[in-house]
This record gives sequence, structure tokens and C-alpha cells, in this order.
Amino acid sequence: MRPRAVQELADELPVTRPAVSQHLKLLKLAGLVVDRAEGTRRIYRANPAGMAALRAQLDRFWSQTLANFKQLAEEEEEQT
Repeated sequence: MRPRAVQELADELPVTRPAVSQHLKLLKLAGLVVDRAEGTRRIYRANPAGMAALRAQLDRFWSQTLANFKQLAEEEEEQT
């Protein structure tokens, strides 16, 4: 996805421009997007490093969750 201004994003979403700005502010604080000034506009794009960190965290979460589920299923099978 290419970098976009807030208004460009808002035009494609069922929410207001201020709502998009608020979401982008939180995504920026989380390190998932970065921005740059272009005149009076802010241009946002995904932050590859932030996205990679999020992906790694989700992978760890699901790996652990599935391992826990497997362990519980095996314990229940042993009890029956």
C-alpha cells in the first residue's frame, strides 16, 4: 500500500477524518505507522519494523496458545 494523507484514507473508510487522525495517532505511538510532513498535510505509511515486531508477537502468542491447547487435549485424552 502506498503512503497516503489522512483525507485519502478517510475518503475510503466509513468514519470521519478526525476519527482517522485519532487512529493514526495511536498507530504511530505503537510504532506501526510513520509519517512525514508534506506542506500542510501529514503523509502516513506502514512502518515495516513495527509490523515485523507485531507479526513476531502474534506468532509467539499463537504458538504458545496452540501448544497449551495441545497439552490440555493430550491430558484430557489420557484421563479418559
